[in-house]
Amino acid sequence: MNKKIYQGHYVRKRFGQNFLTDSLIINKIISIISPKLNEEIIEIGPGLGALTNQICLYIKHMTVIEIDHDLVIRLKKYSPYKDKLIIYHQDVMTINFFNLFIKKDKMLRIFGSLPYNIAIPLILKLFTYNKIIYDMHFVLQKEIINRLVAQPHNKNYGRLSIIAQYYYKIIPVLKILPTSFTPIPKVDSGLVKFVKYDKMPNFVNNFDILNLVIINAFNQRRKIICNSLSNLFTAKQLTNLGIDISSRAENISISQYCKLANWLSDHSTLLKKKEYYD
Repeated sequence: MNKKIYQGHYVRKRFGQNFLTDSLIINKIISIISPKLNEEIIEIGPGLGALTNQICLYIKHMTVIEIDHDLVIRLKKYSPYKDKLIIYHQDVMTINFFNLFIKKDKMLRIFGSLPYNIAIPLILKLFTYNKIIYDMHFVLQKEIINRLVAQPHNKNYGRLSIIAQYYYKIIPVLKILPTSFTPIPKVDSGLVKFVKYDKMPNFVNNFDILNLVIINAFNQRRKIICNSLSNLFTAKQLTNLGIDISSRAENISISQYCKLANWLSDHSTLLKKKEYYD
């Protein structure tokens, strides 16, 4: 088996390791994040420390979460800023971010370069902590970015688009070419900023019900909406709520999905008569 080695580290494909090595891009990312001295900053997947070391120049300490044992040892032994680092050798999907918030009683700023295989489940997990997160900056594959920012009537528009845009204003701020990484991936990437709304444009009484509605809508996205949501709404109810029953899931706006969820929440006794959970 041919293993790639970079800076003495065996690159582990199972962890989706592609290290950002372009100094110009690194400096642009630091400038966009704009870390401040006393902020509570968390990096997911510090890797070889390209972003970590630069961020440490501006702050008193930072928390890093790394799953790769070799990289954890490397950070502890050789990082020039190891005294500033609080290192969690852990799968980020097992982290309770509320505990990190409690320790410092400060809103969290989270950033990192996320491998494709964990990016979406991790982002969805972080949305559940949105009340304690100030902002997030992630390097992501272009395909995921397209889904995050997609609007109705677009093939990329789906559950991820709706949930992400419900919680955050999502701003693609930097394009990143494959040659900015080692090893070089086969896809383009970009930096995306997740910013909290000053005032949320949409609101639901029960987010679980919103999630239920969009899961049902997009499970068979080529069906017309009165069929895909037939276990939750009658055609007449959808029409009364301003939904074109001949449209498909990708044609329904976020505000319309929120309206559907709030109606269902207000008529929760109807849910008890239906089997709708997978």
